[in-house]
Formats: sequence, C-alpha cells, structure tokens
Amino acid sequence: MEGKVIQLIYVRIKRLTDTAIIPTKGSAFAAGYDLYVDTTEDITVYPGEVVPFYTGLAMEIPDGYFGAIYSRSGIATKFGMRLPHCVGILDSDYRGNVGIPLRNDSDSPVTVKAHERVAQIVFQRCEAVGLYEADELTKTERGAGGFGSSGRT
Repeated sequence: MEGKVIQLIYVRIKRLTDTAIIPTKGSAFAAGYDLYVDTTEDITVYPGEVVPFYTGLAMEIPDGYFGAIYSRSGIATKFGMRLPHCVGILDSDYRGNVGIPLRNDSDSPVTVKAHERVAQIVFQRCEAVGLYEADELTKTERGAGGFGSSGRT
C-alpha cells in the first residue's frame, strides 16, 4: 500500500515578544499545534470567570485557509478550562496577537502557569462562497425541521 502524498501549507509566524513560544505538535500525527500563553507569571482564573490570554504571536495564514482554535482536552477535562465560544476562528487576513480567552467552568480557582499550553490551532481549508438572496429554496424531505427533528439518537 502506497502512502498518501500530503501537500503542506506554510504559515508565517512572527514573535511579537521575546518570550513568545512557537506552536508545537504533541505527536507526529497530531492534527493541531499547541498554543502557549505568553505570560511570565502564573494567572489564576476563578470559577465562572473568562480571562483573555495572548500568545505573543502573529500569523500569516494563506488565503483559502483559517486557523480553528480549540481547547486542549487535558486542560478541559482535568481543570474545567475551555474557550468560552468553543472554537475560535483566526482569519487569514488577521495579523494581530493571537488571543485565547479561557473560561473556568470548575468550582475551584485554576492557575494557568506561565508559558502553559492552553489551546490548539488546526489549520483548515475555507472554500470561497458566494451568497445570494432567493425568493424560494428547493424542497427537501426534511424541510424546515431542526433541533432534534430527525430523532433523539
């Protein structure tokens, strides 16, 4: 069986601070690159609180792609920390400091350590789409049924 040819995309990364850490992969086949907070001191996040953290990095994602920022499973399951909006979108034309808001869903304060890995970014293709208004839409069997209309399981 022959291996599949994988086409690489290249993302330019600029350090905005001397302490910023370039994203890393946890394993050779990991889908995402771990993102590190760019802080030199530990910061405590209290239950229900949302704190914006920054990576100290700017990225140049190629046109036709975006960066999807997800919570890391370890920090979510062990400490109850997650992105408050579930998935952050880093557009290809954004050149500012990559931010990571974190929400503490636990009942206890959680301390984010200096330079800790708190999220991951997955680079994904984004197809160009043209939207246009129409008077009618084609009919389907499902129609306007939503929110569980196709069954519970």
